[in-house]
Amino acid sequence: MIIRDATDEDMPAIVELYNALIPTTTVTWTETTQTVEERRSWFGSRSADGFPTLVAELNGAVIGFCAYGHFRGAGMWAGYSRTVEHTIHVAEAHWGAGAGRTLLDELITRARSAGVHVLVGAIDGANTASIEFHARIGFVEVARMPQVGHKFGRWLDLVLMQCIIDERPTP
Repeated sequence: MIIRDATDEDMPAIVELYNALIPTTTVTWTETTQTVEERRSWFGSRSADGFPTLVAELNGAVIGFCAYGHFRGAGMWAGYSRTVEHTIHVAEAHWGAGAGRTLLDELITRARSAGVHVLVGAIDGANTASIEFHARIGFVEVARMPQVGHKFGRWLDLVLMQCIIDERPTP
């Protein structure tokens, strides 16, 4: 498996990974699938802001991706400039095989090098596998927000987990 920076050519595979669970799960809180053009716009915005998007490639196929971006808006609040929110998606056939861990480890390395202090994950409260995955890497649950979202005609709880990756006592 190779972890590398995503390119524009990876956007169809990233869209496929992102869209795969939308119709059947609450991994993402939307019922609308994304287009390649929408994902290209997302990728362009992340790239323009200097944020990495990484892919895991196995035998020439993209089996996962991760990225981070601004926490609480598009850089509107300077006080949050050292905190980012990440996303990670791995093809279901590769869950538990190390791709997610390898992707997130590299993303944390990149974030640390970029001066990020805290990495935040926002996870559906019913997604215990993702909560446990993040906990194994060192994320801790810092908030559980009942009924802040909805999908499939029911309310959803949001769990916020964070990992402090820079131990400096001051910014």
